[in-house]
Amino acid sequence: MSEQLKVPTMAEYMAEGKQPEILFWVGSAGSYDDRAKKITKAFVKILNKANVDFAVLGTEESNTGDLAKRAGNEFLFQMQAMMNIEVLNAYEVKRIVTCDPHSYNCIKNEYPSLGGNYDVVHHTQYIKELISSGRLTLEGKTYKGKRITFHDPCYLGRANSEYDAPRDVLKKTNASLVEMKRHKSTALCCGAGGAQMFKEPEKGDMDINILRTQDALETKPDIIATGCPYCNTMMSDGIKFNEKEDRIKVLDIAELIANS
Repeated sequence: MSEQLKVPTMAEYMAEGKQPEILFWVGSAGSYDDRAKKITKAFVKILNKANVDFAVLGTEESNTGDLAKRAGNEFLFQMQAMMNIEVLNAYEVKRIVTCDPHSYNCIKNEYPSLGGNYDVVHHTQYIKELISSGRLTLEGKTYKGKRITFHDPCYLGRANSEYDAPRDVLKKTNASLVEMKRHKSTALCCGAGGAQMFKEPEKGDMDINILRTQDALETKPDIIATGCPYCNTMMSDGIKFNEKEDRIKVLDIAELIANS
């Protein structure tokens, strides 16, 4: 029997005339992709554990428009963005937390010019905050002695210069953190960014996610940690390609912390 997760909606808060501390932006991957749903659940488990007053938009949440923009359809992006901004502003949302760096980057950097101004936080930054303020404590036994390498998501790292939060959070698991030779500002993309997730790779002698997985395998990890649902898919595919899925796990930081 799994524990009951509490996931209130903004509409429910509004009906009671209350405001949550944060709005959890689930994102398309976290809503529909079976693997990414596990990341969503792990993060909700953390929020429940830390007694965070949060809400989701539920059926009122729509795609951020990031994919349309990256694929060059500015018109569709603006339509999708405006729709979301109307909903967010009607609820007077101030602070948004998301597990998806693409949503994070889009709402943080591209919504303000369309009238959507929010304090946008990536889930690794928020987990770090919860640990620092003492709202979340880890036992730190689950991953003691394990080797973990962290793959920087492009839209968190190089696009928004956040390299420390995920690493600071991972250190709390008591695992040994091993860096790939390409990491932080020199990290290699997993191959899914910029709407590449939904098209076949161009001609070449190797798919980029296979190359990135090789970087990770060189660190001899037990676990490859990710902070993005798309990176998670790409690295998982890379591990399957190398037939190492029985030995190496690909886990989002939220899952690592929820298990701790």
